[in-house]
Amino acid sequence: MGDNSQQKRSGCGLLNAVFGRRSIWPRRSTSTGSLQSSTPNNITRIPSSPMSKRHKGGADDAFLDSSSNHKQGDRIIARPLPNHSKSPPVHQQHEASQASYQETPASRNQRGYVQKKKGPHESLGISGELDSMITDHQISKGFNTLVRASSSNVMLRGDLGNLRQPGGNADTNPSNVYYQANGKCSTSANVVKKKEESDKPGCSPLCRALSTRMDPEELKIMGNEDYKNGRFAEALALYEAAISIDPNKASYRSNKSAALTALGRLLDAAFECREAIKIDPFYQRAHNRLATLYVRLGETEKAAHHFKQSGSEADPDYMTKARRIQIHLNKCSEAKKLREWNTLLKEAGLAIAAGADSAPLIFGLKAEALLKMNRHQEAMETMGKGPDFEIGECIRFFGPIGSASLLLFRAQVDMAAGRFDDAVAAVERASTLDTNNKEANMILKRARAVMIARSNGNELFKAGRYSEACVAYGEGLGHDPYNAVLLCNRAACRAKLGQFEKAVEDCSSALEVRAGYAKARLRRADLYAKMNNWAACLQDCEVLMKENPDNVEAGTIFKEAKAQLGKPRD
Repeated sequence: MGDNSQQKRSGCGLLNAVFGRRSIWPRRSTSTGSLQSSTPNNITRIPSSPMSKRHKGGADDAFLDSSSNHKQGDRIIARPLPNHSKSPPVHQQHEASQASYQETPASRNQRGYVQKKKGPHESLGISGELDSMITDHQISKGFNTLVRASSSNVMLRGDLGNLRQPGGNADTNPSNVYYQANGKCSTSANVVKKKEESDKPGCSPLCRALSTRMDPEELKIMGNEDYKNGRFAEALALYEAAISIDPNKASYRSNKSAALTALGRLLDAAFECREAIKIDPFYQRAHNRLATLYVRLGETEKAAHHFKQSGSEADPDYMTKARRIQIHLNKCSEAKKLREWNTLLKEAGLAIAAGADSAPLIFGLKAEALLKMNRHQEAMETMGKGPDFEIGECIRFFGPIGSASLLLFRAQVDMAAGRFDDAVAAVERASTLDTNNKEANMILKRARAVMIARSNGNELFKAGRYSEACVAYGEGLGHDPYNAVLLCNRAACRAKLGQFEKAVEDCSSALEVRAGYAKARLRRADLYAKMNNWAACLQDCEVLMKENPDNVEAGTIFKEAKAQLGKPRD
Protein backbone atom coordinates (compact mmCIF):
# COMPACT_ATOMS: atom_id res chain seq x y z
CA MET A 1 0.00 0.00 0.00
CA GLY A 2 2.88 2.28 0.69
CA ASP A 3 4.19 1.82 -2.79
CA ASN A 4 0.85 2.56 -4.37
CA SER A 5 0.51 5.79 -2.47
CA GLN A 6 3.93 6.85 -3.57
CA GLN A 7 3.13 6.21 -7.21
CA LYS A 8 -0.01 8.29 -6.98
CA ARG A 9 1.81 11.21 -5.44
CA SER A 10 4.67 11.08 -7.91
CA GLY A 11 2.51 10.72 -10.97
CA CYS A 12 4.50 7.66 -12.10
CA GLY A 13 1.89 4.99 -11.45
CA LEU A 14 0.72 4.94 -15.08
CA LEU A 15 4.27 4.53 -16.33
CA ASN A 16 4.85 1.67 -13.92
CA ALA A 17 1.63 0.01 -14.95
CA VAL A 18 2.54 0.18 -18.64
CA PHE A 19 6.26 -0.54 -18.57
CA GLY A 20 6.59 -2.31 -15.24
CA ARG A 21 9.26 -1.77 -12.65
CA ARG A 22 12.57 -2.89 -14.02
CA SER A 23 14.53 -2.99 -10.79
CA ILE A 24 14.15 -2.57 -7.10
CA TRP A 25 16.80 0.14 -7.33
CA PRO A 26 15.88 3.48 -8.88
CA ARG A 27 17.82 4.76 -11.88
CA ARG A 28 20.34 7.45 -11.33
CA SER A 29 19.60 11.03 -12.15
CA THR A 30 22.01 13.43 -13.79
CA SER A 31 21.79 15.96 -10.97
CA THR A 32 25.12 16.33 -9.25
CA GLY A 33 23.91 16.90 -5.71
CA SER A 34 21.13 15.94 -3.36
CA LEU A 35 18.84 17.86 -1.11
CA GLN A 36 19.22 17.26 2.61
CA SER A 37 16.18 15.92 4.44
CA SER A 38 15.64 14.45 7.80
CA THR A 39 15.85 10.68 7.29
CA PRO A 40 16.57 7.66 9.44
CA ASN A 41 20.17 6.67 9.95
CA ASN A 42 20.02 3.98 7.29
CA ILE A 43 19.03 6.55 4.64
CA THR A 44 22.03 7.76 2.64
CA ARG A 45 22.41 10.52 0.05
CA ILE A 46 24.16 9.27 -3.12
CA PRO A 47 25.38 12.10 -5.37
CA SER A 48 25.11 11.40 -9.06
CA SER A 49 28.23 10.74 -11.05
CA PRO A 50 29.34 13.51 -13.42
CA MET A 51 29.57 10.85 -16.12
CA SER A 52 25.88 9.87 -15.78
CA LYS A 53 23.86 9.62 -18.97
CA ARG A 54 21.80 12.51 -20.25
CA HIS A 55 18.54 12.61 -22.06
CA LYS A 56 18.81 13.31 -25.77
CA GLY A 57 16.47 16.24 -25.42
CA GLY A 58 19.09 18.47 -23.81
CA ALA A 59 22.18 18.65 -21.64
CA ASP A 60 20.22 19.16 -18.47
CA ASP A 61 17.28 16.82 -19.15
CA ALA A 62 17.72 13.74 -16.99
CA PHE A 63 16.00 10.38 -16.98
CA LEU A 64 13.37 10.32 -14.24
CA ASP A 65 13.16 7.31 -11.96
CA SER A 66 9.73 5.69 -12.11
CA SER A 67 9.79 4.51 -8.46
CA SER A 68 10.66 7.82 -6.86
CA ASN A 69 8.08 9.80 -4.96
CA HIS A 70 10.06 13.02 -5.46
CA LYS A 71 9.52 15.13 -8.53
CA GLN A 72 13.04 16.49 -8.93
CA GLY A 73 16.13 16.91 -6.82
CA ASP A 74 17.55 14.27 -4.56
CA ARG A 75 16.58 10.65 -4.39
CA ILE A 76 16.10 9.40 -0.82
CA ILE A 77 16.66 5.64 -0.86
CA ALA A 78 17.14 3.11 1.88
CA ARG A 79 20.38 1.21 1.69
CA PRO A 80 19.75 -2.54 2.34
CA LEU A 81 21.53 -3.99 5.33
CA PRO A 82 23.36 -7.33 5.47
CA ASN A 83 20.44 -8.90 7.32
CA HIS A 84 17.97 -7.24 4.91
CA SER A 85 16.17 -5.55 7.71
CA LYS A 86 14.69 -2.15 7.28
CA SER A 87 16.60 -0.54 10.16
CA PRO A 88 19.76 -1.49 12.07
CA PRO A 89 20.03 -1.79 15.82
CA VAL A 90 20.50 1.38 17.81
CA HIS A 91 24.19 0.81 18.54
CA GLN A 92 24.86 0.28 14.82
CA GLN A 93 23.05 3.48 14.03
CA HIS A 94 25.30 5.32 16.48
CA GLU A 95 28.45 3.75 14.98
CA ALA A 96 27.37 4.65 11.47
CA SER A 97 26.67 8.21 12.59
CA GLN A 98 30.15 8.48 14.14
CA ALA A 99 31.79 6.93 11.05
CA SER A 100 30.34 9.63 8.84
CA TYR A 101 32.50 12.17 10.68
CA GLN A 102 35.64 10.01 11.17
CA GLU A 103 36.08 8.32 7.77
CA THR A 104 38.95 9.49 5.62
CA PRO A 105 38.30 11.08 2.20
CA ALA A 106 39.73 7.96 0.49
CA SER A 107 37.31 5.66 2.31
CA ARG A 108 34.42 7.97 1.51
CA ASN A 109 35.34 7.87 -2.17
CA GLN A 110 35.63 4.09 -2.13
CA ARG A 111 32.34 3.50 -0.38
CA GLY A 112 30.51 6.04 -2.55
CA TYR A 113 28.05 7.13 0.15
CA VAL A 114 28.28 8.90 3.48
CA GLN A 115 25.88 10.47 5.91
CA LYS A 116 27.14 14.00 6.05
CA LYS A 117 26.58 16.69 8.51
CA LYS A 118 24.57 19.51 7.12
CA GLY A 119 26.97 22.21 5.93
CA PRO A 120 26.58 25.88 5.17
CA HIS A 121 26.19 25.30 1.43
CA GLU A 122 23.48 22.70 1.71
CA SER A 123 20.89 25.23 2.71
CA LEU A 124 21.27 26.74 -0.78
CA GLY A 125 19.89 23.63 -2.51
CA ILE A 126 21.51 21.90 -5.47
CA SER A 127 23.87 24.79 -6.27
CA GLY A 128 25.23 24.72 -2.77
CA GLU A 129 25.64 20.96 -2.94
CA LEU A 130 27.71 21.31 -6.13
CA ASP A 131 30.04 23.79 -4.49
CA SER A 132 30.35 21.48 -1.52
CA MET A 133 31.24 18.54 -3.74
CA ILE A 134 33.90 20.53 -5.57
CA THR A 135 35.42 21.69 -2.28
CA ASP A 136 35.49 18.17 -0.86
CA HIS A 137 37.06 16.78 -4.01
CA GLN A 138 39.75 19.46 -4.05
CA ILE A 139 40.60 18.79 -0.40
CA SER A 140 40.77 15.03 -0.92
CA LYS A 141 42.87 15.18 -4.11
CA GLY A 142 45.05 18.10 -3.17
CA PHE A 143 44.53 20.05 -6.41
CA ASN A 144 41.82 21.61 -8.47
CA THR A 145 40.51 19.07 -10.95
CA LEU A 146 36.76 19.69 -10.72
CA VAL A 147 35.13 22.67 -12.40
CA ARG A 148 31.61 24.02 -12.63
CA ALA A 149 30.26 24.07 -16.14
CA SER A 150 27.82 26.69 -17.42
CA SER A 151 25.01 24.13 -17.27
CA SER A 152 25.58 23.67 -13.50
CA ASN A 153 27.09 20.24 -14.10
CA VAL A 154 30.35 19.12 -12.56
CA MET A 155 33.07 17.54 -14.66
CA LEU A 156 36.78 16.96 -14.55
CA ARG A 157 38.91 19.72 -15.97
CA GLY A 158 40.61 17.26 -18.33
CA ASP A 159 37.26 16.60 -19.97
CA LEU A 160 37.04 20.19 -21.14
CA GLY A 161 39.04 20.23 -24.35
CA ASN A 162 39.35 24.00 -24.54
CA LEU A 163 40.74 24.64 -21.05
CA ARG A 164 44.40 24.93 -20.29
CA GLN A 165 45.73 22.57 -17.64
CA PRO A 166 48.76 23.07 -15.44
CA GLY A 167 52.01 21.95 -16.96
CA GLY A 168 51.16 23.00 -20.50
CA ASN A 169 53.57 24.90 -22.70
CA ALA A 170 51.00 26.71 -24.77
CA ASP A 171 50.36 30.38 -25.00
CA THR A 172 48.69 31.89 -21.96
CA ASN A 173 45.88 33.22 -24.10
CA PRO A 174 43.04 30.70 -23.70
CA SER A 175 41.63 31.53 -27.12
CA ASN A 176 44.72 30.07 -28.74
CA VAL A 177 44.55 26.72 -26.93
CA TYR A 178 42.61 23.96 -28.65
CA TYR A 179 43.44 20.58 -27.19
CA GLN A 180 45.69 18.92 -24.68
CA ALA A 181 47.61 15.69 -24.95
CA ASN A 182 49.85 14.32 -22.21
CA GLY A 183 49.71 17.61 -20.35
CA LYS A 184 50.84 19.73 -23.29
CA CYS A 185 48.69 22.37 -24.93
CA SER A 186 48.63 23.03 -28.64
CA THR A 187 47.91 26.35 -30.27
CA SER A 188 46.70 27.45 -33.67
CA ALA A 189 50.22 27.28 -35.05
CA ASN A 190 50.51 23.53 -34.69
CA VAL A 191 46.96 22.21 -34.27
CA VAL A 192 45.64 22.74 -37.77
CA LYS A 193 47.22 20.40 -40.26
CA LYS A 194 47.08 20.54 -44.02
CA LYS A 195 44.35 18.49 -45.57
CA GLU A 196 46.75 16.29 -47.48
CA GLU A 197 48.69 15.61 -44.26
CA SER A 198 45.52 14.83 -42.31
CA ASP A 199 44.57 12.28 -44.95
CA LYS A 200 47.77 10.31 -44.42
CA PRO A 201 47.42 7.02 -42.57
CA GLY A 202 49.90 8.10 -39.90
CA CYS A 203 48.02 11.25 -38.93
CA SER A 204 46.64 11.33 -35.42
CA PRO A 205 42.88 10.70 -35.20
CA LEU A 206 42.71 13.66 -32.83
CA CYS A 207 43.95 15.97 -35.59
CA ARG A 208 41.30 14.68 -37.97
CA ALA A 209 38.61 14.96 -35.34
CA LEU A 210 39.72 18.47 -34.48
CA SER A 211 39.29 19.65 -38.06
CA THR A 212 35.62 18.71 -37.90
CA ARG A 213 34.91 20.30 -34.52
CA MET A 214 36.49 23.74 -34.89
CA ASP A 215 34.51 26.71 -36.09
CA PRO A 216 35.43 27.37 -39.76
CA GLU A 217 35.00 31.11 -39.26
CA GLU A 218 37.64 31.04 -36.52
CA LEU A 219 39.94 29.13 -38.86
CA LYS A 220 39.40 31.75 -41.53
CA ILE A 221 40.20 34.57 -39.12
CA MET A 222 43.37 32.81 -38.03
CA GLY A 223 44.28 32.25 -41.68
CA ASN A 224 43.77 35.94 -42.43
CA GLU A 225 46.13 36.83 -39.61
CA ASP A 226 48.80 34.48 -40.93
CA TYR A 227 48.32 35.85 -44.44
CA LYS A 228 48.80 39.43 -43.25
CA ASN A 229 52.00 38.40 -41.49
CA GLY A 230 53.38 36.71 -44.60
CA ARG A 231 52.92 33.13 -43.38
CA PHE A 232 51.21 31.99 -46.56
CA ALA A 233 51.71 28.25 -46.12
CA GLU A 234 50.17 28.38 -42.64
CA ALA A 235 47.29 30.50 -43.94
CA LEU A 236 46.71 28.00 -46.75
CA ALA A 237 46.49 25.13 -44.24
CA LEU A 238 43.94 27.02 -42.17
CA TYR A 239 41.80 27.88 -45.19
CA GLU A 240 41.88 24.26 -46.31
CA ALA A 241 40.79 23.17 -42.84
CA ALA A 242 37.87 25.60 -42.99
CA ILE A 243 36.90 24.29 -46.43
CA SER A 244 37.01 20.71 -45.18
CA ILE A 245 34.43 21.66 -42.55
CA ASP A 246 32.25 23.87 -44.78
CA PRO A 247 33.09 23.31 -48.47
CA ASN A 248 30.21 25.45 -49.69
CA LYS A 249 31.47 28.81 -48.42
CA ALA A 250 32.73 30.98 -51.28
CA SER A 251 34.85 33.25 -49.07
CA TYR A 252 36.97 30.32 -47.89
CA ARG A 253 37.75 29.40 -51.50
CA SER A 254 38.58 32.99 -52.37
CA ASN A 255 40.94 33.35 -49.43
CA LYS A 256 42.61 30.08 -50.32
CA SER A 257 43.12 31.47 -53.82
CA ALA A 258 44.92 34.48 -52.35
CA ALA A 259 47.26 32.23 -50.36
CA LEU A 260 47.99 30.08 -53.42
CA THR A 261 48.74 33.20 -55.45
CA ALA A 262 51.22 34.38 -52.83
CA LEU A 263 52.90 30.97 -53.02
CA GLY A 264 53.20 31.23 -56.83
CA ARG A 265 50.63 28.51 -57.59
CA LEU A 266 48.60 30.61 -59.99
CA LEU A 267 46.71 27.88 -61.79
CA ASP A 268 45.58 26.34 -58.52
CA ALA A 269 44.56 29.80 -57.36
CA ALA A 270 42.48 30.30 -60.49
CA PHE A 271 40.77 26.95 -59.98
CA GLU A 272 39.80 27.96 -56.44
CA CYS A 273 38.34 31.23 -57.70
CA ARG A 274 36.30 29.29 -60.21
CA GLU A 275 34.96 27.10 -57.42
CA ALA A 276 34.06 30.19 -55.39
CA ILE A 277 32.15 31.63 -58.32
CA LYS A 278 30.31 28.34 -58.80
CA ILE A 279 29.18 28.54 -55.20
CA ASP A 280 28.27 32.22 -55.41
CA PRO A 281 28.03 33.55 -59.00
CA PHE A 282 27.63 37.11 -57.72
CA TYR A 283 30.69 37.10 -55.47
CA GLN A 284 32.43 40.20 -56.83
CA ARG A 285 35.69 39.77 -54.96
CA ALA A 286 36.18 36.31 -56.42
CA HIS A 287 35.47 37.66 -59.91
CA ASN A 288 38.07 40.39 -59.46
CA ARG A 289 40.65 37.96 -58.08
CA LEU A 290 40.12 35.60 -61.00
CA ALA A 291 40.37 38.49 -63.45
CA THR A 292 43.75 39.59 -62.06
CA LEU A 293 44.99 36.01 -62.36
CA TYR A 294 43.84 35.89 -65.97
CA VAL A 295 45.82 39.07 -66.65
CA ARG A 296 49.02 37.56 -65.28
CA LEU A 297 48.40 34.36 -67.24
CA GLY A 298 47.83 36.24 -70.50
CA GLU A 299 44.09 35.50 -70.84
CA THR A 300 43.00 39.10 -71.31
CA GLU A 301 39.62 38.40 -72.93
CA LYS A 302 38.52 36.24 -70.02
CA ALA A 303 39.89 38.85 -67.64
CA ALA A 304 37.71 41.54 -69.22
CA HIS A 305 34.61 39.40 -68.70
CA HIS A 306 35.29 38.88 -65.01
CA PHE A 307 36.18 42.51 -64.47
CA LYS A 308 32.65 43.34 -65.60
CA GLN A 309 31.25 40.83 -63.13
CA SER A 310 33.34 42.20 -60.26
CA GLY A 311 31.56 45.56 -60.25
CA SER A 312 32.98 47.94 -57.65
CA GLU A 313 35.62 45.38 -56.66
CA ALA A 314 37.34 45.66 -60.06
CA ASP A 315 41.00 46.66 -59.82
CA PRO A 316 41.58 49.68 -62.15
CA ASP A 317 45.33 49.06 -62.40
CA TYR A 318 44.86 45.52 -63.61
CA MET A 319 42.15 46.62 -65.99
CA THR A 320 44.65 49.01 -67.57
CA LYS A 321 47.25 46.23 -67.73
CA ALA A 322 44.77 43.96 -69.45
CA ARG A 323 44.11 46.52 -72.19
CA ARG A 324 47.82 47.08 -72.81
CA ILE A 325 48.57 43.36 -72.94
CA GLN A 326 45.75 42.80 -75.39
CA ILE A 327 47.21 45.43 -77.74
CA HIS A 328 50.62 43.74 -77.69
CA LEU A 329 49.09 40.28 -78.20
CA ASN A 330 47.23 41.50 -81.28
CA LYS A 331 50.54 42.71 -82.72
CA CYS A 332 52.15 39.39 -81.86
CA SER A 333 49.51 37.50 -83.83
CA GLU A 334 49.98 39.74 -86.84
CA ALA A 335 53.78 39.48 -86.69
CA LYS A 336 53.69 35.67 -86.53
CA LYS A 337 51.47 35.49 -89.60
CA LEU A 338 53.88 37.74 -91.50
CA ARG A 339 56.90 35.86 -90.06
CA GLU A 340 58.32 39.13 -88.74
CA TRP A 341 60.37 37.60 -85.95
CA ASN A 342 61.91 40.80 -84.68
CA THR A 343 58.47 42.35 -84.23
CA LEU A 344 57.19 39.20 -82.55
CA LEU A 345 60.15 39.21 -80.18
CA LYS A 346 59.59 42.86 -79.29
CA GLU A 347 55.82 42.69 -78.76
CA ALA A 348 56.00 39.48 -76.73
CA GLY A 349 58.57 41.10 -74.45
CA LEU A 350 56.36 44.17 -74.03
CA ALA A 351 53.34 42.01 -73.17
CA ILE A 352 55.32 40.25 -70.45
CA ALA A 353 56.58 43.56 -69.08
CA ALA A 354 53.04 45.00 -69.11
CA GLY A 355 51.84 42.42 -66.57
CA ALA A 356 51.63 39.00 -68.23
CA ASP A 357 54.54 37.81 -66.13
CA SER A 358 53.23 34.25 -65.77
CA ALA A 359 51.82 33.63 -69.24
CA PRO A 360 53.46 30.47 -70.66
CA LEU A 361 52.05 31.02 -74.15
CA ILE A 362 53.58 34.50 -74.39
CA PHE A 363 56.93 33.19 -73.20
CA GLY A 364 56.58 30.50 -75.85
CA LEU A 365 56.00 33.12 -78.56
CA LYS A 366 59.12 34.95 -77.49
CA ALA A 367 61.15 31.73 -77.49
CA GLU A 368 59.87 30.80 -80.94
CA ALA A 369 60.97 34.17 -82.31
CA LEU A 370 64.43 33.66 -80.88
CA LEU A 371 64.66 30.16 -82.38
CA LYS A 372 63.71 31.49 -85.82
CA MET A 373 66.50 34.05 -85.45
CA ASN A 374 68.98 31.26 -84.56
CA ARG A 375 69.40 32.53 -81.03
CA HIS A 376 68.92 29.17 -79.40
CA GLN A 377 70.67 29.99 -76.16
CA GLU A 378 68.37 32.93 -75.49
CA ALA A 379 65.33 30.86 -76.45
CA MET A 380 66.26 28.23 -73.89
CA GLU A 381 66.80 30.88 -71.24
CA THR A 382 63.45 32.48 -72.06
CA MET A 383 61.56 29.22 -71.57
CA GLY A 384 63.48 28.68 -68.35
CA LYS A 385 62.29 32.03 -67.01
CA GLY A 386 58.67 31.31 -67.83
CA PRO A 387 56.31 29.32 -65.59
CA ASP A 388 56.69 25.55 -65.62
CA PHE A 389 53.11 24.33 -65.33
CA GLU A 390 52.09 20.70 -65.55
CA ILE A 391 50.52 19.92 -68.90
CA GLY A 392 47.48 18.42 -67.18
CA GLU A 393 46.80 21.69 -65.37
CA CYS A 394 47.37 23.62 -68.59
CA ILE A 395 44.77 21.54 -70.38
CA ARG A 396 42.28 22.30 -67.61
CA PHE A 397 43.04 26.01 -67.74
CA PHE A 398 43.99 26.87 -71.32
CA GLY A 399 42.08 24.10 -73.04
CA PRO A 400 43.40 21.61 -75.60
CA ILE A 401 44.16 24.17 -78.32
CA GLY A 402 46.21 26.47 -76.12
CA SER A 403 47.97 23.54 -74.49
CA ALA A 404 48.89 22.13 -77.93
CA SER A 405 50.54 25.45 -78.85
CA LEU A 406 52.48 25.43 -75.60
CA LEU A 407 53.70 21.87 -76.27
CA LEU A 408 54.93 22.92 -79.70
CA PHE A 409 56.96 25.76 -78.20
CA ARG A 410 58.51 23.39 -75.70
CA ALA A 411 59.24 20.78 -78.36
CA GLN A 412 61.21 23.24 -80.49
CA VAL A 413 63.27 24.34 -77.50
CA ASP A 414 63.90 20.69 -76.58
CA MET A 415 65.22 20.05 -80.08
CA ALA A 416 67.59 22.99 -79.83
CA ALA A 417 68.84 21.65 -76.51
CA GLY A 418 69.35 18.14 -77.91
CA ARG A 419 66.45 16.57 -76.01
CA PHE A 420 65.07 14.88 -79.10
CA ASP A 421 63.07 12.19 -77.34
CA ASP A 422 61.27 14.80 -75.22
CA ALA A 423 60.63 16.89 -78.31
CA VAL A 424 59.01 14.00 -80.17
CA ALA A 425 56.84 13.10 -77.17
CA ALA A 426 55.69 16.71 -76.79
CA VAL A 427 54.78 17.08 -80.46
CA GLU A 428 52.92 13.77 -80.48
CA ARG A 429 50.77 14.87 -77.59
CA ALA A 430 50.17 18.25 -79.21
CA SER A 431 48.94 16.46 -82.33
CA THR A 432 46.42 14.48 -80.29
CA LEU A 433 45.16 17.62 -78.56
CA ASP A 434 44.82 19.60 -81.79
CA THR A 435 44.41 17.26 -84.73
CA ASN A 436 43.92 20.12 -87.19
CA ASN A 437 47.21 21.82 -86.34
CA LYS A 438 49.32 21.65 -89.51
CA GLU A 439 52.36 23.13 -87.79
CA ALA A 440 52.33 20.24 -85.30
CA ASN A 441 52.57 17.71 -88.13
CA MET A 442 55.51 19.54 -89.71
CA ILE A 443 57.43 19.82 -86.45
CA LEU A 444 56.74 16.16 -85.68
CA LYS A 445 58.26 14.99 -88.99
CA ARG A 446 61.34 17.11 -88.45
CA ALA A 447 61.78 16.04 -84.84
CA ARG A 448 61.58 12.36 -85.76
CA ALA A 449 64.06 12.75 -88.60
CA VAL A 450 66.59 14.54 -86.40
CA MET A 451 66.17 11.99 -83.61
CA ILE A 452 66.78 9.07 -85.98
CA ALA A 453 69.82 10.77 -87.54
CA ARG A 454 71.41 11.43 -84.19
CA SER A 455 70.77 7.85 -83.04
CA ASN A 456 72.28 6.35 -86.20
CA GLY A 457 75.29 8.65 -86.02
CA ASN A 458 75.99 7.73 -82.41
CA GLU A 459 75.94 4.00 -83.19
CA LEU A 460 78.28 4.44 -86.14
CA PHE A 461 80.64 6.60 -84.11
CA LYS A 462 80.86 3.99 -81.36
CA ALA A 463 81.65 1.38 -84.00
CA GLY A 464 84.55 3.50 -85.28
CA ARG A 465 82.90 4.16 -88.62
CA TYR A 466 83.56 7.90 -88.49
CA SER A 467 82.93 8.72 -92.13
CA GLU A 468 79.50 7.07 -92.10
CA ALA A 469 78.70 8.72 -88.77
CA CYS A 470 79.61 12.08 -90.26
CA VAL A 471 77.15 11.46 -93.09
CA ALA A 472 74.43 10.43 -90.66
CA TYR A 473 74.80 13.62 -88.64
CA GLY A 474 74.76 15.58 -91.89
CA GLU A 475 71.37 14.07 -92.75
CA GLY A 476 69.99 15.31 -89.49
CA LEU A 477 71.41 18.77 -90.16
CA GLY A 478 69.50 18.74 -93.44
CA HIS A 479 66.29 18.90 -91.37
CA ASP A 480 67.66 21.23 -88.69
CA PRO A 481 70.72 23.08 -90.09
CA TYR A 482 71.55 24.98 -86.89
CA ASN A 483 71.20 22.20 -84.37
CA ALA A 484 74.18 22.65 -82.04
CA VAL A 485 74.21 19.01 -80.89
CA LEU A 486 74.43 17.60 -84.40
CA LEU A 487 77.10 20.13 -85.35
CA CYS A 488 79.21 19.24 -82.33
CA ASN A 489 78.86 15.51 -83.01
CA ARG A 490 79.90 15.94 -86.61
CA ALA A 491 82.90 17.95 -85.43
CA ALA A 492 83.97 14.95 -83.33
CA CYS A 493 83.81 12.71 -86.42
CA ARG A 494 85.85 15.16 -88.48
CA ALA A 495 88.42 15.44 -85.69
CA LYS A 496 88.84 11.64 -85.75
CA LEU A 497 89.32 11.87 -89.51
CA GLY A 498 92.00 14.58 -89.10
CA GLN A 499 89.81 17.31 -90.61
CA PHE A 500 90.63 19.83 -87.89
CA GLU A 501 89.63 22.99 -89.73
CA LYS A 502 86.22 21.62 -90.73
CA ALA A 503 85.74 20.39 -87.18
CA VAL A 504 86.53 23.88 -85.85
CA GLU A 505 83.95 25.32 -88.24
CA ASP A 506 81.27 22.99 -86.91
CA CYS A 507 82.14 23.87 -83.30
CA SER A 508 82.06 27.58 -84.11
CA SER A 509 78.65 27.22 -85.79
CA ALA A 510 77.32 25.43 -82.73
CA LEU A 511 78.62 28.16 -80.43
CA GLU A 512 77.02 30.87 -82.54
CA VAL A 513 73.56 29.56 -81.77
CA ARG A 514 74.42 28.29 -78.26
CA ALA A 515 77.15 30.36 -76.67
CA GLY A 516 76.86 28.40 -73.44
CA TYR A 517 77.33 24.98 -75.04
CA ALA A 518 80.34 23.87 -73.00
CA LYS A 519 80.90 20.63 -74.91
CA ALA A 520 81.35 22.45 -78.22
CA ARG A 521 83.73 25.01 -76.68
CA LEU A 522 85.87 22.34 -75.03
CA ARG A 523 86.07 20.42 -78.29
CA ARG A 524 87.16 23.54 -80.15
CA ALA A 525 89.81 24.30 -77.51
CA ASP A 526 91.19 20.80 -77.96
CA LEU A 527 91.21 21.27 -81.75
CA TYR A 528 93.08 24.57 -81.39
CA ALA A 529 95.64 22.81 -79.21
CA LYS A 530 96.15 20.16 -81.89
CA MET A 531 96.54 22.93 -84.47
CA ASN A 532 99.06 24.72 -82.16
CA ASN A 533 96.76 27.75 -82.03
CA TRP A 534 97.49 28.27 -78.33
CA ALA A 535 96.13 31.80 -78.06
CA ALA A 536 92.68 30.76 -79.29
CA CYS A 537 92.92 27.63 -77.17
CA LEU A 538 93.72 29.67 -74.06
CA GLN A 539 90.79 31.99 -74.74
CA ASP A 540 88.28 29.14 -74.92
CA CYS A 541 89.74 27.59 -71.78
CA GLU A 542 89.37 30.83 -69.85
CA VAL A 543 85.68 31.02 -70.80
CA LEU A 544 85.14 27.43 -69.73
CA MET A 545 86.89 27.83 -66.40
CA LYS A 546 84.98 30.99 -65.67
CA GLU A 547 81.68 29.18 -66.17
CA ASN A 548 82.84 25.99 -64.44
CA PRO A 549 86.05 26.24 -62.36
CA ASP A 550 85.94 22.50 -61.64
CA ASN A 551 86.23 21.48 -65.30
CA VAL A 552 89.25 19.16 -65.17
CA GLU A 553 89.70 18.82 -68.93
CA ALA A 554 89.60 22.55 -69.45
CA GLY A 555 92.14 23.03 -66.64
CA THR A 556 94.54 20.55 -68.23
CA ILE A 557 94.35 22.19 -71.65
CA PHE A 558 94.64 25.61 -70.01
CA LYS A 559 97.90 24.66 -68.26
CA GLU A 560 99.30 23.27 -71.46
CA ALA A 561 98.37 26.42 -73.39
CA LYS A 562 99.98 28.65 -70.75
CA ALA A 563 103.12 26.60 -70.84
CA GLN A 564 103.30 26.71 -74.61
CA LEU A 565 102.75 30.44 -74.73
CA GLY A 566 105.45 30.95 -72.10
CA LYS A 567 108.15 29.20 -74.14
CA PRO A 568 110.52 31.37 -76.20
CA ARG A 569 109.68 31.28 -79.88
CA ASP A 570 112.19 29.93 -82.46
